[in-house]
Order: sequence, then structure tokens, then C-alpha cells
Amino acid sequence: MCIIPEIVLGFEVHQPLRLRRAFRSEPAPAEPDRYFDPINREILERVANRCYDPAVRTVLDNLDAGHQFAFSFSGTLIEQLERWRPDTLDLFGQVARHRNAEVLAQTYYHSVASLFHDKTEFAKQVYQHMDALWDLFHVRPVTFENTEFIYSNEIAEKAGELGFLAAYTEGVPWVLGDRSPNRLYLCMGMPTLLRNTHLSDEIAYRYGGSLAERHSPSETLEVGAYADEVASIADPVVSVFKDFETYGEHFGAETGILDFLRALPDALAERGVTTTLPRRVIAEHQPEDILSIPEPISWADREKDLSAWTGNAMQLAAIAAVERAEVFANDQELWRNLQISDHFYYMAMKDGGCGEIHGLFAHQQPEEAFETYMEAIAAFTEQGAAAMHDEAAAHALRTLPPGLAFHFRTPGGGNGHTAYSLDSFAALVREVPPESVLYHQARGDLARWLREAVGDGEVAVRIEGLDDPAGIAERLDEAREVLWSRLS
Repeated sequence: MCIIPEIVLGFEVHQPLRLRRAFRSEPAPAEPDRYFDPINREILERVANRCYDPAVRTVLDNLDAGHQFAFSFSGTLIEQLERWRPDTLDLFGQVARHRNAEVLAQTYYHSVASLFHDKTEFAKQVYQHMDALWDLFHVRPVTFENTEFIYSNEIAEKAGELGFLAAYTEGVPWVLGDRSPNRLYLCMGMPTLLRNTHLSDEIAYRYGGSLAERHSPSETLEVGAYADEVASIADPVVSVFKDFETYGEHFGAETGILDFLRALPDALAERGVTTTLPRRVIAEHQPEDILSIPEPISWADREKDLSAWTGNAMQLAAIAAVERAEVFANDQELWRNLQISDHFYYMAMKDGGCGEIHGLFAHQQPEEAFETYMEAIAAFTEQGAAAMHDEAAAHALRTLPPGLAFHFRTPGGGNGHTAYSLDSFAALVREVPPESVLYHQARGDLARWLREAVGDGEVAVRIEGLDDPAGIAERLDEAREVLWSRLS
């Protein structure tokens, strides 16, 4: 018996709040809008005109014709649409409430919260997203799609605890081995659907050739050939998931991409391939095998791991800074907007095609994006420290802007390690070569930085005169513990 698959056609719809490119931490801004670039409205208006409005109308026509689609809307997109394009939000609302559509849950801020050591904030953002979807569209998602399809055993287990019936992630070859992505699996007891990377990227990155180069229309992916390829798959269900901005923004209407979106469901149906929804896959199919994903995967870049957001020292420093900034978060919304995954994506320093893709979406070069981000998180923690019951302790524990960071060196030059807070300074004293610590100690650099940049003379006194890096690190840790205890 010949198997003809069903297909889930899913869309990620997200726009970040980009940080103000000329942002500096001094003087600390009083208004949250001061953190974000005016270009956000310009980009949203452009994408709404080029993509959202025409593509949503095309989707609505297909939904009315009986075809089915899944959507995942970020909260940051919804807020911007509410503010600047309520007409477009109304169109998305018609989709969300349609009987042939399914809306998926994600983190409200499309954030990196799932990478934090403590998953409490991650859960809060998922609940916030679900509440927003109910308030706006009166829908309650049963399927979870984490930011950028980031997924692991731990996240699968958490999704189950949050009450979801299924979750989505990438069909990564090194997780699957010789198994097919076009089947339903179990990960830590969570029914897990997998994106078909090849079929998704055929549209998302190679429609009309390279996304970066916008190849000529003569190279455009032909809808009949694409439908033939799907119909030839001898597996139960295929998931094709991509950024909705593919349709009109990444590729303009002149390429025929909107015509492709309009024609694809009918072309599939002519070949016996019916569209379906994640919730129906779960109801109608049994998981066929177990997936174990001990290290997180994602849908990003060739690596399909976390390297799009954590692949270099800048990204790691920025994520550590925002995670530890929770104690300073008297403005919770601003803190959560600083967790948007795009901030860290812009800091990636990759070569080849992956680097080109990062560059297309970034509004700054990686080093500039990092400097802007650290200025913003420094301003945020400075602002939060001023409102805390022990302002002196909070001030000493805040994140510092790049101009006040400590750069570890040796007599021969820099060693690439930089501290942006007392916490990271103490950790690096244990990690950098001992000769670097002793070089700075002999010059009085360590105590001077603690007094002048961190602003805590007592800590400086505790390490003066010591000639053992381990002893210096121990004194710093003792001082940190005392300071943190004063904030509890």
C-alpha cells in the first residue's frame, strides 16, 4: 500500500525590539523607549505592507477553502502590531480564530530564558504568552514551540510540566541517526514533532536561490515540483515550518513567492497530500520511537545547536549579564525585552552562508551589537540598583558598561578575557593564566578597578598585598557572597 503523507504547514511570526544603535549607559535613561531604536516602527510598517497584509489574506483564502495552517506569534510582534498596525493584528486575529488554524505557544518575548539555569523565568514567559493569546484571540495552545526551536530533554520535560500535549523541534540528523524526521517521536514522555529541514529550507532559504543574493526568477522553486517531492515521501506526516516573513519580505512579491503560497495547498491536494495541524497529528498518530536530546538543538545555521546565540565570548557574557540582572529588575518588562533572542543572534561571528544570513537580519555589526547590548544592560542594572534597599551593595554587583570593563592582560599583551561585573571578575581570576593575575596585582590594577569602576573600596582592601591568585579569588568570592546576602 502506497503511503501519501499529511503535511503541517507552520509559520513563525516574530519581530524583535532592536536596541537603539547609539545607546550609551550614561546618563541612565528613565524611559524604557529610550532603549529601543526608532527603526523598529519603520521595519514593522514595511514588513506589514510587504508581507503580513498580503500573505495573511492569502492564508485566509486557503483556510476558507479548507486547508490548514499552524502559526506561532511572539508577544513582541503582537505588542508592536497593537501599537503601530492594529489593522494587521486584526487580520492575524482572523487567522488565529479560524477553525482550520492552530496557534502554538512559545515564550512571550521570543527569549533565551530557556537557557537560564533556573527555568522559573522561562515558565513565566510561556504562561504570559498563553494569557495574551487567550485575551486577544480566545485560543489556548496545546502545542509548544520554543524560541527558534531550541529543544532538549530538559525543555521537553518542562513542556510536559507546563501542560502541553506536544512540542516542536528540528529534525536534526545527529539526533535522528538513520531515522526519518517525518514521524512522531517521544522525548522525555513529550510527543515531539520534527521540522523537515530540507523541505522547509527549500522555501525559506532557497526560493529563487540564495536568500542573500536573491537569485533571478528563472531559478524560482516551482510549486508543482515541490508538491511532487512532498507526495513522494513514504512517511505519515511532514512538517514544513519557516519564518512567515519569507512571503513578501525575505523574498519580494515580484519573485512570485506569494503566488507560491497561494498555490501550494491546492497543488499538494491534487497529489493526495492533505494539510493537517499539530493537534490532529497527536490525536491521530502514535509516537514511533524515543528521542534523547541531552544537549540543546535548534533550527539555526548548519550546526543546529545553540551557537547562533552562545557561540562566542561576547554572546556568553551578554546572556550571563541578563540572567544575573533579574535581581535588578524593578522593571520586569524591560528586563524581559532584554532577553529577546535576536539581541544575541546579532553578535554571532560566523563565516560563509551562515554569516551572510546573520548579517542580513542584524542592524549592527557583531562587535557593535555587543557594545550596544552591554551599555543597555549596564544602564538597566544601574537604574535598578538605585531603587534597591541596599543601594551600595547593588551598585557593587551591577553590570558595567564596556568603558569600565576590566581587560586581563599579561606583559606580552591581552589574553582575550574581559570582566563586566564583580561576579565575572572573580570567576576570571580563577580562569585566566596566573601570570596575568599577578601582573595586574603587581601594578595595583585589581584594587584600583574595584575602587574606581566597581565602587567598593572594602573589596579592594581585602585583596591588596596578596600574591596568590587562588587567595585573591577566595577573597573576592567571600566579598561577593556578603554583597549578595545584603540584597536578599
